[in-house]
Amino acid sequence: MSKEEDEDKLIKELLDEKTQRNAFSRLVSQYSEPLYWQIRKIVLEHEDANDVLQNTFLKIWGGLNTFRGESKLSTWLYRIAINEAIAFLNKQRAQHNVSIDDADTFLLAKLEGDTYFDGDEAQLKLQKAILLLPEKQRLVFNMKYFDEMKYEEMSDILETSVGALKASYHHAVKKIEEFLSQEH
Repeated sequence: MSKEEDEDKLIKELLDEKTQRNAFSRLVSQYSEPLYWQIRKIVLEHEDANDVLQNTFLKIWGGLNTFRGESKLSTWLYRIAINEAIAFLNKQRAQHNVSIDDADTFLLAKLEGDTYFDGDEAQLKLQKAILLLPEKQRLVFNMKYFDEMKYEEMSDILETSVGALKASYHHAVKKIEEFLSQEH
């Protein structure tokens, strides 16, 4: 069975009350890890990523009847996960009275305090450079560089044109290169 046929079958089972629970269990097992890592790149901390992942699956479960099949199931899932992660960060910033201008400092402090971060010094520098990017550029860079996602898929998830995504990625790469060249 092809990936598309498998996804079509899963969607049908998710929308049928008789098979919905088993199908949802399969969906959770199939998508937990990729969604976790997508969320983790946004919220940075392991515990926060787990919380956001749970909220994501709750939102997916509650919204199954609203899925119209206009996009791929995976696209819909990633869109929900990313929106949940961004909402989580915005809520945290508000709770800590962090202004938009100080958002990168807030995220850097989270990264440096993350006991689960196991990268070396070069990885830490790269992560710092990524955190200094505007949120949209950071999302696009992570999806393209780390997840090797195609622009067309990102376009569906982020509801933005391919051209805008390519420009965001290009600007992100330039800013990261500048940051890393200044660090030496």
